[in-house]
Amino acid sequence: MIPPEHNGSFVANMERVLDVYKRPFDPLRPVVCMDESPKQLIGEVRAPVPASPGQPAKQDYEYRRVGVCNIFLACEPLAGKRRVTITERKTKRDWAVFLEQIAGHYSNADKITLVMDNLNTHEPGALYEAFPPEKAKALWDRFEFVYTPKHGSWLNMAEIELNVLTGQCLNRRIDDIEVVRKEVNAWQKHRNNRQAKVNWQFTTKDARIKLSRLYPTLES
Repeated sequence: MIPPEHNGSFVANMERVLDVYKRPFDPLRPVVCMDESPKQLIGEVRAPVPASPGQPAKQDYEYRRVGVCNIFLACEPLAGKRRVTITERKTKRDWAVFLEQIAGHYSNADKITLVMDNLNTHEPGALYEAFPPEKAKALWDRFEFVYTPKHGSWLNMAEIELNVLTGQCLNRRIDDIEVVRKEVNAWQKHRNNRQAKVNWQFTTKDARIKLSRLYPTLES
């Protein structure tokens, strides 16, 4: 959802994200987009009937809820790489541990620019709740946090990657978190080997034309 009228805070954060997306590839200062999404674990009540010659596969409309897991995804759009972790929860500690994994993956980087939405779990205090102060501060110093505006999650390229993951890998009933992990790992490896990238085209110039109604100083 985009705000319906003038919103200086929205456009300021939007232009900040779009400026970050203009940066050239730099292995010492990678731009990484991070997002998360729940995945409901669904089990079958009756065994599905597989496809046969002249007959499509059949699946009963009834199902049983087994629980929920969480998908953490980080992607580096300019490198065509992504990293996915499946957790049982989506707490501040889970997010902090995922950031530790990202930092470890970019151990040679001077600074990691991390684009993400502004959920209440996505803030530096979560690092201090998960780790001792020395480790929390050292980890925080590895990152430059860039937040998408409220109602602006569409500006996060990791959301596009999550949609691809769902459509290509998880758009069916799965009742076991370990199966989710196995499937996601295979998808991640395949997509990374292809160096699949997001072709981002939206710029600040586009925003000032197409979303002029949001700018307090521009005429719509």
